[in-house]
Amino acid sequence: MATTMRHPTTPLPTNAAQKAAVIRQLNDRRFTGGRILLTAGVDGLEPESKIALLTAVQQFDSFNGENDPYNEHDFGAVEIDRTCFFWKIDYYDADLHFGSPDPADEAVTCRVMTIMAADEY
Repeated sequence: MATTMRHPTTPLPTNAAQKAAVIRQLNDRRFTGGRILLTAGVDGLEPESKIALLTAVQQFDSFNGENDPYNEHDFGAVEIDRTCFFWKIDYYDADLHFGSPDPADEAVTCRVMTIMAADEY
């Protein structure tokens, strides 16, 4: 995976609200600049259902204080064919060994989105 480097003159955010805004903006680019993991329950869906699920995840924008307490747009739940699915974005270091030292900095972060059936959680 190629990591997108920020421009060297672009300052990194310094306070929590700025960091959350940058993280939110990066997370809203779902399916870009990271990795996607599908659980067995998702991978086993019929192609039409899988396409509907991926489309619903990509278009999800029903964020609120209950499902997005840190205002980072890193979690969502959607329903396809009367089945609930969750998606979650986690932040790892570039080598995928540890958590990212700074999820607001693309140069040191690999985003990993996991999509799963709710009953797989």
